[in-house]
Amino acid sequence: MWTVATYVLGKKLRGVKRYPLVLMLEPLFRCNLACAGCGKIQHPAEVLRNELSPAACFKAVDECAAPIVSIPGGEPLLHSRIAEIVAGLVARKKYVYLCTNALKLEESLDQFTPSKFLAFSVHMDGPREEHDHAVCRDGVFDLAVRAIQAVQQRGFRVTTNTTLYAGVDPNRIRVFFDQMMDLGVEGMMISPGYSYSKAPDQDHFLARQQTIGLFRRILGRGKRRWRFNQTPLFLQFLQGNFDLECTPWGNPTYNLFGWQRPCYLIDEGYCESFDELMTTTAWHEYGQASGNEKCRDCLVHCGYEPSAVAATFGSWRGFLKTVQSQLGIPWHARDIGESSMPNTIDDTLKEPSNSSSNRRVRLPVLK
Repeated sequence: MWTVATYVLGKKLRGVKRYPLVLMLEPLFRCNLACAGCGKIQHPAEVLRNELSPAACFKAVDECAAPIVSIPGGEPLLHSRIAEIVAGLVARKKYVYLCTNALKLEESLDQFTPSKFLAFSVHMDGPREEHDHAVCRDGVFDLAVRAIQAVQQRGFRVTTNTTLYAGVDPNRIRVFFDQMMDLGVEGMMISPGYSYSKAPDQDHFLARQQTIGLFRRILGRGKRRWRFNQTPLFLQFLQGNFDLECTPWGNPTYNLFGWQRPCYLIDEGYCESFDELMTTTAWHEYGQASGNEKCRDCLVHCGYEPSAVAATFGSWRGFLKTVQSQLGIPWHARDIGESSMPNTIDDTLKEPSNSSSNRRVRLPVLK
């Protein structure tokens, strides 16, 4: 928190308007799961077999200079030199969040050294039934829980990353939050799923008003014991109580093809350098205010968390609202037309028990 605060305030004092907060470093697209809502593993086999070298990763990190590096994928633990990459980033005193589905986590721990700069971010999409359904494989939730326990026993930091789609029961997600706190997870990150055009399952992405209604039911009257690895303003934004505009350059992405334009979620070409990405991208064409159809329903953390951070440290209103949240003072919920939304989850978010979309999706998986 201190690192982020001083970084953001330093940029503001120097008059820098566009700066990265988190580098999304994708060293590979390969994965050992085939989740129906993921658009990352739909590349040709020859692409899935490729990896970024440690040198390429370090060059991107140095070029970007963001204080935090998130390593998604694919599954980063499948990378043949992931330990070398992480060690190099820790040596640079970057805060590293290594995202993993936990299938290989416990067996990989000997490659890493506990550090305040390293946290394993375990992908957990809700309670056992919901998570195993989301990742299209039974038994993954229980394996991930065991891996989280092993990580903590070895002295590592561990957080969770939860993506929610249409069809989830808000009450079960609240119980899931209690489970994660009982496990001793340092913090939870939550976000609505983004509608990847290449994802096999296109039926369970949330529209904007559905997202707000769902997160109001999940986060409303939240428990003090719940710890989130996110700003209070972003959590209020998900509930429709605080206005934020997307900051598409806040979490830039570097992967096998270069610097992805414009953001982690939308792929509209690549740049050779970070400077080219920042200076030549038509940023005004993205975000909800732009009218871009691809951005219409997006409330995902990688675009709006940087906006929340900027609002927290860049305005008295944002700062005071953050203090209000930290003190546990309730926010006034805005009217979003919830007269049409029942107290239980909206019928449009439920799926019939006999729905064909309820079946597991099976796709080829590269080991």
